[in-house]
Amino acid sequence: MEPLSVAIAALVAAVATWLLRGFIATRRADTAERRAKDRIEEAKTRADKLLSEAESKRDQLDALAKEESGRVRAEADSDLKVRRAEIARLEERILQREESIEAKLDDASRKTQALKDKERNLENLADELRQKKGQHIHELERIARLNATQAKQILMKEIEEDLRHESGKMIRQIEEETKLEADRKVRSILATCMQRVAAGHSAETTVSVVNLPSDDMKGRIIGKEGRNIRALQSITGVDFIIDDTPSTVVLSCFNGMRREIAKLTLDKLVKDGRIHPASIEDTYYQSKSEIEQRTIEEGEQATFEVDVHGIHPELIKLLGRMKYRTSYGQNLLAHSIEVAQLSALIADELGASSKTAKRAALVHDVGKVVSHEVEGPHAAVGANLARRYKESDAVVHAIESHHNEVEPQTVEAVIVQVADAISGARPGARGESLENYVKRLKDLEEIATAFDGVKKAFAIQAGREVRVMVNPDDVNDDEATAISHEIANKIAEELEFPGQIKVIVIRESRSVDVAK
Repeated sequence: MEPLSVAIAALVAAVATWLLRGFIATRRADTAERRAKDRIEEAKTRADKLLSEAESKRDQLDALAKEESGRVRAEADSDLKVRRAEIARLEERILQREESIEAKLDDASRKTQALKDKERNLENLADELRQKKGQHIHELERIARLNATQAKQILMKEIEEDLRHESGKMIRQIEEETKLEADRKVRSILATCMQRVAAGHSAETTVSVVNLPSDDMKGRIIGKEGRNIRALQSITGVDFIIDDTPSTVVLSCFNGMRREIAKLTLDKLVKDGRIHPASIEDTYYQSKSEIEQRTIEEGEQATFEVDVHGIHPELIKLLGRMKYRTSYGQNLLAHSIEVAQLSALIADELGASSKTAKRAALVHDVGKVVSHEVEGPHAAVGANLARRYKESDAVVHAIESHHNEVEPQTVEAVIVQVADAISGARPGARGESLENYVKRLKDLEEIATAFDGVKKAFAIQAGREVRVMVNPDDVNDDEATAISHEIANKIAEELEFPGQIKVIVIRESRSVDVAK
């Protein structure tokens, strides 16, 4: 019985639980349905309230919009009235201006017509003046018994004489004004530079003298049947002159390098005492090598002396070779050093580049060392060498223009040209043959005497000054100034000379009477 009662109890409990759950679920469903209905009603109420509020606000906005629209329309109407009034004023002003312009155009047309009338009157007057001028000229020709061409020639001649007189006065005035300032500056610069660079006179020759310990050495130099002296002359290319002069051998050659090698060779042979063709040849090549090394040292010493650095070794070697070359009796290396020093000083005085001027001046004559090997003027040859060895364009230009093969374009080029002329024109710097000297003096006198009014001309001061005597009856003071200017220009055009030549024209008028 117990298991059955337990089962029934369990069944009853299960049925009761199911019924209870169903009841609870039913109650919950009813509650949820009521809540949903309440919320729906509440939502409807709120929606009606919002709708009524929105309709109320819409009515307010419509009223505001109508009010704003009326205000804007009123403002637009007011603005439009103002614009229309302004446009009306502008139109009235434009009409007034048009009327004023039309009045001015009418006035201008009247003035134009008046001008045309005046032009016609002027043309009539011009025709009348031309007719009267022709009548006047015809009357003048009749009175003067000259035609227009003859009168024009007389007038031109008078004008030419007046102009010549005035030009002479102007030239003299300008010369006097500029001479004071130019002389002061030039003398100051050149005097300062030349005083600081003192150099001796030219003493270069074409011979060298070798002193011997005794006259017995002459026979050993000549050798058996003259074989030694022939070997010396053959290998050195220098003439060995052995005469009655005691203990002396004279070496003669225009090539300074060969003469120096021969002198060193003979000195070595005399000191050694063994003189024969084989030893002569060995000694010659030793001496040649020493001289080549000496040329490099001379070139380096020259660059050190003028404080120029960075020159190519080949240019230094050419500078050293200039030690044994001369130009018109002036040593080339000494001349180049002097020109470099003068160029640096002048450049400093003028505010130019002293480094460029000094560098170009030092190597400006290197073309003379190789001029027999390369065709062309030495200035162009030297410029090509400088360009080959990477010198600057300014240095190359100064070298190629120092004898006017190329027109100088820089201040440094002109400075090198001036310094070269100063060094060459210095008294005693260069030798000159008697024939050339006499010819230059004669040419100067012939140029001066070729001018009208010149009575005599004298070249003095070794051809650096020309004094011209003019006839005082044919030439006045102003014409004398013009003649001196013309003579100087003709000398510069026709002659070549170092430095400068002064032309002095002298006009002397004397009045002589005798008391009886």
